[in-house]
Amino acid sequence: MPTTSVYAKPLSHLPARQGPSRFRRKDRSEVRIKMLSKQNNPRGQRSADGTGEPSLYLGIDFGTSGARYALVDQQGAIHSEGKITYPHVDKVTNWANSWKEALFHLLSDIPSIYRPSISSISIDGTSATTLIINSRNNGELLAGPFLYNESFTDALLTVESIAPANHTVCSGSSTLCKLVSWWNSSSAGLRSRDSAILMHQSDWLLWLLHGQYGVSDYNNTLKVGYDPETDAYPSWLMSQPYAYMLPSVRAPGAPIGSIKEDVRAQLGFPDHCVVCTGTTDSIAAFLAARTTTPGKAVTSLGSTLAIKLVSSVRVDDARFGVYSHRLDDMWLVGGASNTGGAVLRQLFNDEQLVVLSKEIDSSIPSPLDYYPLPKPGERFPVSDPNMMPRLQPRPESDAAYLHGILESIARIEAKGYSLLKELGASAVEEVLTAGGGSQNEKWTAIRGRVLGVPVKKAEQTEAAYGAALLALKGATTTH
Repeated sequence: MPTTSVYAKPLSHLPARQGPSRFRRKDRSEVRIKMLSKQNNPRGQRSADGTGEPSLYLGIDFGTSGARYALVDQQGAIHSEGKITYPHVDKVTNWANSWKEALFHLLSDIPSIYRPSISSISIDGTSATTLIINSRNNGELLAGPFLYNESFTDALLTVESIAPANHTVCSGSSTLCKLVSWWNSSSAGLRSRDSAILMHQSDWLLWLLHGQYGVSDYNNTLKVGYDPETDAYPSWLMSQPYAYMLPSVRAPGAPIGSIKEDVRAQLGFPDHCVVCTGTTDSIAAFLAARTTTPGKAVTSLGSTLAIKLVSSVRVDDARFGVYSHRLDDMWLVGGASNTGGAVLRQLFNDEQLVVLSKEIDSSIPSPLDYYPLPKPGERFPVSDPNMMPRLQPRPESDAAYLHGILESIARIEAKGYSLLKELGASAVEEVLTAGGGSQNEKWTAIRGRVLGVPVKKAEQTEAAYGAALLALKGATTTH
């Protein structure tokens, strides 16, 4: 759909840098600078401002509790990175203002010596976090933000009546449910509904930098109903009365336009710094691992266990919590189990995990058969909201108990990859690990034995780094 080029509010409307910050000062001091010599520019690439310094590419990640940036060169080396924490969640009444302030604080925190060399920018945000804005009133916020985990079950029956069975949008927290709920509300028709535009979190943050309404990417729009295989919105969605609100869609990392003049002038960015489309935070974290070959996978071992596998075949099956994101000409197939670090922390503290892990012989399979869950309910590879945790019998040895739990989680991971193959995805050949669980070497060895493929820790796991790689992709596209 056509987009209108406009400008957001000038930077004079932002909080003064010298004033009291709403953010924790300690995070502002955590900006880490890596001063790299010109030896890091072996190809003699020139920066955006025409100097002899290497061109740099900026990625910013907006997560659930804070934002961080990574600034990389063409080889992927990090020159600078920093982070900032949002105010306490229970005190936040205006998420949009909080995100905006965090964005410009991070941009200001980038060392001034690097800013003239920044060629491109990309941002990732939480999936299905949605805003509705007024395109005729300088981006006035009409509704939201509706956060990624907010469910709008009042719209679910309507969405299920128009979408194919078991479609990704058939979830109360989907972007489409949020849009339909707003559309059906009494306030929707009273406040400039005819000029309303839907934006995802990263779309909106990028708009603050480039000023063009209605531009998104095919990862963020998946949960509003966009079909990445046909590269279009489906007819069942386009026939709805709110279809005009949907953003135009480009590949993640595609150039949108130059950074706005007021932003460039105040922050010292170069004239031709390009703002690129973003992606979701989970996809950015996958991209950080820099693996795009079919059969390569990333398992994230955080509070939960999430797997993502590069596949030449698209697989979607809501019965098992499986869906695919497009990854250029490949597919990123995956699912998320409720097992993981959360259940470990219910049973052991950090010191115990370290000490007991040393006592485990990872080459010997544990005879204990558990299904570790922090509470009832499982999403993948079994979709059963009533599944009960199974953590008994408990042996006398705490080390043997931990061994059994780690091995059982590894079996769930293996079942997940096996299910993806059964559904038609590429077979897993290598697994890179992200998240806190990647630090446990005994667990890594257990998982390698159970999965039957090489398992190792990913060198980079931060979503901001993945966003920076998208910025690099966009800069390469423009040249």
